[in-house]
Amino acid sequence: MNHIIVVDLGYGDAGKGSVVDWLCARQGGRPVRAVVRFNGGAQAAHHVVTPDGRQHAFAQFGAGTLTPGVRTHLSRFVMVDPLALAAEAAHLASIGVPDALDRLTVDRDALLTTPYHKAANRAREIARGHDRHGSCGMGIGETASYALAHPDDVPRVGDCTAPSVLARKLIAMRDRLAGEVGPLAAPPPADVCDVYQAFAAKVKLVDAGYLSRLLHAGPAVFEGAQGVLLDEWRGFHPYTTWSTTTFANADQLLAEAGQTAVRLGVTRCYMTRHGPGPFVTEDPALHLPEPHNGSNPWQGPVRVGHLDAVVLRYAIDVCEGVDAIALTHLDTAARHSGLRICRAYEAQGRPVKRIAPGPPRDLDYQEQLTRMLLGAQPVYEQPGRDWTEILELETGAPVVLSSYGPTAADKTGPGPADVCEPAA
Repeated sequence: MNHIIVVDLGYGDAGKGSVVDWLCARQGGRPVRAVVRFNGGAQAAHHVVTPDGRQHAFAQFGAGTLTPGVRTHLSRFVMVDPLALAAEAAHLASIGVPDALDRLTVDRDALLTTPYHKAANRAREIARGHDRHGSCGMGIGETASYALAHPDDVPRVGDCTAPSVLARKLIAMRDRLAGEVGPLAAPPPADVCDVYQAFAAKVKLVDAGYLSRLLHAGPAVFEGAQGVLLDEWRGFHPYTTWSTTTFANADQLLAEAGQTAVRLGVTRCYMTRHGPGPFVTEDPALHLPEPHNGSNPWQGPVRVGHLDAVVLRYAIDVCEGVDAIALTHLDTAARHSGLRICRAYEAQGRPVKRIAPGPPRDLDYQEQLTRMLLGAQPVYEQPGRDWTEILELETGAPVVLSSYGPTAADKTGPGPADVCEPAA
């Protein structure tokens, strides 16, 4: 089927949405049938700009939604926010896509992100003061942590069709979270239940076997959220997300369906980061445009820096390899000749050229990496060659998409499905 998994190899914001839009909008071959979301939730902001000037920041809908007929499936690994979905669908309708909800399916086992999660998330982040973790303030971490603490009492999408069950779970959750952080600025459970029942009546909720049938019906693009360097287990703790941002969730869903996929890693030819945490190559002197990636009150301004090949290789290592690379923001590089590359650090009195992945789920090891990176100094080199050649040398994978702007028309390349065999 030539399914494709799209994953950001950095700290996020590398252009996943634009890449997914291009994959879905391409002419020729078998058209993409669906975009499958496999992590994260409403905190995503995957900007897509069409050649006719329409724009949308995709959060929960797949970034291929602007192509007629392409469906979105929210898998069980997504944290679903029905209120945010309704707002997103309304914006899509305003730019000429009135049927986004009709093309949406949601796994009944997916977790619900509620106004209580969001309110508790913001209260905790405010309480951290200068030690903020860089949360998006959308309740994603609260959703995941509450599910771990109360697995038998956590609200799921399927509960939206059982009002009494949903109400009981929402009341219990509101009371628990309020007991931890104080009164929550959120609507009463009865109002939330009414909205969620309307959501369940409008959207098709599906069982665990649906995705397998969908994948056997035609090619799909698996769209990841955030970046590998923010992964809950492989990122630099504690400046991470409560989500698996590697290929792992998509791999599991494909394996359950007896399918394989091309693993496409997305990276800029420089780097950005939202919020606090390690960023060895950050350079405040770089003034690069970010028209679709602004500041927000929870994460602060966008941070910009040079290409860090050390953490790029680390991301690929913890992902156990990629089949191909999508290289974005080449138009920015063409306008800024001062961009450099870092292939090594000076850290803790020694050179560091490669970061060894630690044992699985070892947050103590990840915190050691954080301390090392916070004290590391970059060793810069001039690029010396074309950025495509640089990325192929550093990653060992072919660059199959080169992006020189935000629209699908600004991208060139044969595409991963044309040049890669699906991973075994």
